[in-house]
Amino acid sequence: QVQLVESGGGLVQPGGSLKLSCVGSGFAFHSYRMTWYRQAPGKQREMVGSISPPGRVANYADSVQGRFTIVRDNDRNTVTLQMNSLKPEDTATYFCGVSVLGTEYWGQGTQVTVSS
Repeated sequence: QVQLVESGGGLVQPGGSLKLSCVGSGFAFHSYRMTWYRQAPGKQREMVGSISPPGRVANYADSVQGRFTIVRDNDRNTVTLQMNSLKPEDTATYFCGVSVLGTEYWGQGTQVTVSS
């Protein structure tokens, strides 16, 4: 079965950095676009960015463009989200997701809190 496991969240001060990781299993990781999402309390889940299967092209939400970077390692079935210049409004639970044969899958999420 498809499994996604995120890690790397935590508490960071404004302006700081964090790197989140997501390991996928149960599907042909190298064949699928991987997406990072986030959901803040009381808000809808939003897409942060995604990366093409080979990892050559990544797209980002306007709110994180220039601060966040997505890379993937298909040999390790891992996609990472490097977050720099973090702001309090980046506080959310972050999820990685994949759509496999028309079904959306997400991990359990990892909490990121940006606060002084």
